[in-house]
Amino acid sequence: MTLTQGPGGLRAWSVTVGTKGQIVIPKEAREMFGIEPGATLLLLGDPVRGIAIPPRDAVAALHTQIFGGEGAEPDGNA
Repeated sequence: MTLTQGPGGLRAWSVTVGTKGQIVIPKEAREMFGIEPGATLLLLGDPVRGIAIPPRDAVAALHTQIFGGEGAEPDGNA
């Protein structure tokens, strides 16, 4: 594992993909983002921009902004 630190506390880690397509999230990253064993992560992908693993709370907040909150009734408009 390699760690690169950038301005403003930005960090980048390099990891190796195993034979089963698995990666290990470095300990410092798990601690920084509060990732515990058994946690469910959201993996987003874009063929051009790459892969992102945003904090689950950030995605939940975005969902609430777009769809109006938990349990909101759909209005049938696309």
